[in-house]
Amino acid sequence: MFPTTIAGSLPKPFWLAETNRLWPRWRWDGADLAQAQRDAVELMVALQKRSGIDVLTDGEMGRRHFVHGFLESLEGIDFSKLVRERIRDGRYEADLPTVVGPVRRRSPVHLEEVRHLRALTGRAIKLTIPGPMTMVDTLHDEAYRDRKALAFAFAEIINAEVRELAAAGLDVVQLDEPAFNVYLDDVETWGIAALNRALDGVGCRSAVHVCYGYGIEANIAWKKSLGAVWEHYRRVLPALDASCVDEVSIECAGSCVPTELLGLLAHKHVAVGVIDVATDRVESPEEVVATVERVLEYVPRERVTLSTNCGMAPMGREVAERKLAALGEGALQARLRLGS
Repeated sequence: MFPTTIAGSLPKPFWLAETNRLWPRWRWDGADLAQAQRDAVELMVALQKRSGIDVLTDGEMGRRHFVHGFLESLEGIDFSKLVRERIRDGRYEADLPTVVGPVRRRSPVHLEEVRHLRALTGRAIKLTIPGPMTMVDTLHDEAYRDRKALAFAFAEIINAEVRELAAAGLDVVQLDEPAFNVYLDDVETWGIAALNRALDGVGCRSAVHVCYGYGIEANIAWKKSLGAVWEHYRRVLPALDASCVDEVSIECAGSCVPTELLGLLAHKHVAVGVIDVATDRVESPEEVVATVERVLEYVPRERVTLSTNCGMAPMGREVAERKLAALGEGALQARLRLGS
């Protein structure tokens, strides 16, 4: 009851990369970098186990950024040709690599990472991959000039990738789609269809993570502009409920998303964000339980997983570790008080 996981990323150790950065620079290169990344994964797996996390990730230790860490292995994308543009419907600016031709997968992107993670634990393991719409929104496109066409090209790539990862022992794949909370018309007209194509017959459990983003300054400022109630999900959640995905990951801690909207996910498991990543204040186990109590008014307990709101990549490591401990302890308390 109430299995635990994290939305994906954890802070990188200072000896691996710059800290408290969303786009950190590596401290190493070549074979030294690869070994440092493997060492960091082992450290993060041990941290998650110690914190009582049931479904483990690699903490995204092999990626500078949750989107570009996948895209940099693909053909047709030029990372030397960066264009500064506003993304996420103008939320903030970023330097975007350019799509210069047909996008293709040269070889498996995350296969070795999954093999390494699988060898470290007998627990269920999860890997995160950016979803098709979010990939499109994090690129400057000079080749397709059609967001839908480019998204479906990425969906084919994701599908081939996840099939190989599942065969290597991956239990859960999570597609990250923060773009789903801003491009609502596109979500309904082609975003869900691209998501379905990406996950069709992949051979493992599937999840999609839709949230209001990391605890970086641009996201915090944007959320303040949204008002006291965030109603975007009134359109997104019914569309996701009709999709092929098994689980929807959504933020519920320190959030202005009305909890009753989770009732729109009548057929899905829900990974409930009970840990806020936009503040350094560490939740108490009692606060975690209180969030779960609110959610159980709308989602049956057998369909509830406890998670972080979003990734912790830009967060200080000490704070992140304390928040993971609160997640694990809060889950224990929730099982004792609410598990029957």
